[in-house]
Amino acid sequence: MLYCPPNITISTIWLDHGISECFMATTSSVVTGVFILIFGTIQLWMYRKYGTPVSRDLLPTSPLYYLQIFITFLICAVALLRFLLQVIVLDPGIIYGYMLVWTSLSMVSFMFSALLVWVERHFQLPTVPARGHGLVLLLFWTFLFSSENLTFVNLGRNDWWFHPTTFSDKVEMGLFVSRYVLSMLLFGLGLRAPGVVTTQDYLNLNDSYRVPLRDENENSGSTWRTAWRRTKTLMPFLWPKKSFMLQLQVIICILLLLAGRIINLFVPIYNKLIVDSMTTTPLYFRWDLIVTYVGFKFLQGGGTGGMGALNNLRSFLWVRIQQYTTREVEVTLFRHLHGLSLRWHLSRKTGEVLRVMDRGTDSITNLLNYILFSIMPTLVDIAIAVIYFVTLFNAWFGLIVFTTMALYIAATIIVTEWRTKFQRSMNLADNATKARSVDSLLNFETVKYYGAESYEVEAYRSAVLDYQKEEIKSVLSLTFLNSLQNIIVCSGLLIGSLLCVNMVVNEQTLSVGDYVLFASYIIQLYVPLNWFGTYYRAIQKNFVDMENMFDLLQAEPEVIDAPGAPPLAVNGGQVEFRNVVFSYVPERVVLRNISFTVPPGKTVA
Repeated sequence: MLYCPPNITISTIWLDHGISECFMATTSSVVTGVFILIFGTIQLWMYRKYGTPVSRDLLPTSPLYYLQIFITFLICAVALLRFLLQVIVLDPGIIYGYMLVWTSLSMVSFMFSALLVWVERHFQLPTVPARGHGLVLLLFWTFLFSSENLTFVNLGRNDWWFHPTTFSDKVEMGLFVSRYVLSMLLFGLGLRAPGVVTTQDYLNLNDSYRVPLRDENENSGSTWRTAWRRTKTLMPFLWPKKSFMLQLQVIICILLLLAGRIINLFVPIYNKLIVDSMTTTPLYFRWDLIVTYVGFKFLQGGGTGGMGALNNLRSFLWVRIQQYTTREVEVTLFRHLHGLSLRWHLSRKTGEVLRVMDRGTDSITNLLNYILFSIMPTLVDIAIAVIYFVTLFNAWFGLIVFTTMALYIAATIIVTEWRTKFQRSMNLADNATKARSVDSLLNFETVKYYGAESYEVEAYRSAVLDYQKEEIKSVLSLTFLNSLQNIIVCSGLLIGSLLCVNMVVNEQTLSVGDYVLFASYIIQLYVPLNWFGTYYRAIQKNFVDMENMFDLLQAEPEVIDAPGAPPLAVNGGQVEFRNVVFSYVPERVVLRNISFTVPPGKTVA
């Protein structure tokens, strides 16, 4: 039995302007399989030695978890089905070694990943609160989805099944679409982690019942689960229904945002046209192209839209809309708080309530700025770039841009979630350092009485060293994130540049200006993504702050008018109390059977 088809070896990578199927199937299955088996085994050993079983009552009852397990085994079934169809229907009796390797490793790795998902659901490590799936599973799903996307490199090859003409091609195409959709769903469910116990449950593992707990500084998975519901509640405050002028300003801001996306496309295009005008004969002094290019740069601003005329005009118009939203939310919340009972106010700290109000209103403003003016424009720019390169260059350029951007965003989210524990540990160590210094100085006399200056200094030194250790971990994790982002960006730029230069020099289907367009466009897309991790963490925190504010809005008033109650009609003005009983809590009665009358115009004390 041959391992690869005739005249092809495992070392044959590039074949007929595409990747060899033997090499791709072997590499993808071996890399993902060996990775999940080695590092997954290490993770299982850690859970077996240090893990704590999770009580059945604390397990999340999410149907998405069962969907995640079902998709995992369904991909195994698709891999086995492909092998059986290959042997029985497509090419009867023809079996190559790489088919056996791909099928066996795929089935083993996916079943092993299902075991890891089950273990992470039913066990918890004693040191790190759960925030989602572990890094091993997240990287495994990332490798899986990336390997499926690499198949698009062979989009132009006739011996692959992207141009289905035979029954075999149609079956292969259907199986590929099934694997691609299932791997994409598995990747998305892996980021959501529906079956993993949240931080709240982790903190309450030894409790006999679940205590509702929300830490304002904690960004648990529930933040994203309720994000859409909170956003729908916020919608009435976002649209200025009381002012036609503000509604017009909202429409203008959206149009300016769309205009910015178009300008971001035309800036590299005109840069290409200027370069082509200087590299093709006869040469012309195209001052019109230069003036147009500079005009677009003036509107765009610095290559990223940060200080451009369109962005400045949009920011100016958005101020009134932002003030309207903040004002409506603050007034509504203030009115609601005045409608609550005295019992509720006595059971709450006023400073805490005011802090929630301030953070909640600020979070609304920040969420709008991050999502509407940072995240969404960047995603739209990426979609426009993919469509443009697929249409005017070829599908490979679109695939390079899409894969690079997807890997960049996925890596940023995964590593940012992973390094959160280091940032939290550093904050706790910083709090301990500040507490040690403040307590020591406030108790200066006691320290002097007992001659404990040296002890306090050493304790403070130890606290500072603990903080610096945690700070090093946080800085190293940030350096790792930046390095990983740089590797992904440079890899995409390298592959795209090599392909572009090859088409300029050898195939002569592109011009020098096309290479300049590709390089400048890619860099223009990458610059806003540098802040994606910061935006992601900020959005999580703002959702938590907004949840705390909505918890205040959802507090039910204890004293409300009965349905259909008419307005109070005062005729004589005399007030009479008969057998009045009042208490803040049932256990402590303040007034018992009090009766008195207040005549009109009199004061009774």
